[in-house]
Amino acid sequence: MTEVVIQEVGPRDGLQNEPVRLSLEEKLELIRRLTSAGVKRMEAGSFVHPQAVPAMADSDEVFARLPDVEGVTYSALVLNAKGYQRARAAGAKEIHFSFGVTSSFNRQNQRAEPEESFATFLSLLPRAKEEGVRVTLTLSVAWGCPFEGWVDPDRVLSFVEQAGKAGFPEIVLADTIGVAVPSAVRRLIEEARKVAPQAVIGGHFHNTRNTGIANAYAALEGGAKVLDASVGGLGGCPFAPGATGNIATEDLVYMVEGMGIPTGIQLDALIEVARWLRDVLGHPLESSLLRAGPFRPRGALA
Repeated sequence: MTEVVIQEVGPRDGLQNEPVRLSLEEKLELIRRLTSAGVKRMEAGSFVHPQAVPAMADSDEVFARLPDVEGVTYSALVLNAKGYQRARAAGAKEIHFSFGVTSSFNRQNQRAEPEESFATFLSLLPRAKEEGVRVTLTLSVAWGCPFEGWVDPDRVLSFVEQAGKAGFPEIVLADTIGVAVPSAVRRLIEEARKVAPQAVIGGHFHNTRNTGIANAYAALEGGAKVLDASVGGLGGCPFAPGATGNIATEDLVYMVEGMGIPTGIQLDALIEVARWLRDVLGHPLESSLLRAGPFRPRGALA
């Protein structure tokens, strides 16, 4: 465990299920504050049907006004070909494809079978390469589905293997409803790296059952190089009953930096972003560091 990229998903996953709607100016201010804290990769919005996810209805405007910061990459989440077209029209240069590996979840979320969504993304891959767009693939409900329960790891790995052979440079496994435990996370990440050795494997964890940070650590042990997190611990899926927030970015940074792995993110500044966001939203956030603050011993704990 010598390196990891922390990808901030607060402006997208964090806000998509939030009952308090941020204005366009507030979203842009959130993004500006996150980049000022040292965040280099960030999901800035999603191009999905506005009736399905109203909080993301202004993603076109967000992308049109994103701050141009050297070294910072903004990405857009899309679920189908129309979403890809909208994201490209808005100027997105990195696009994250996502689908659920179970039939029930993907039909609820994308009105298609998992194989249909995956086939769409495979067909868009050559176009993205031709247009110079970096794409990644996220497999949702990789450990458990709210409708079908436990998910067979072999089903997940089949998609991972196909995606790796197709040329996806990054594949992220998502515990969308927060049911995974560390041993299962480590095994699946390790197996994913074996079947798709050319790809970077990442993890996306929710803290629904208080295992999120432990799962992130297990993913690192398994060889994950990218971890998603949301400032303040915001998040949730509109199509997954009971799914609560992502792991908090500041909690993850605290753990990773304490282990001696640099992230490039300024922890104090990040906590201030979470504090600002809490005040804007007007309700408490799930972040542990927002409540307790950082701790700096003499010498490294690692």
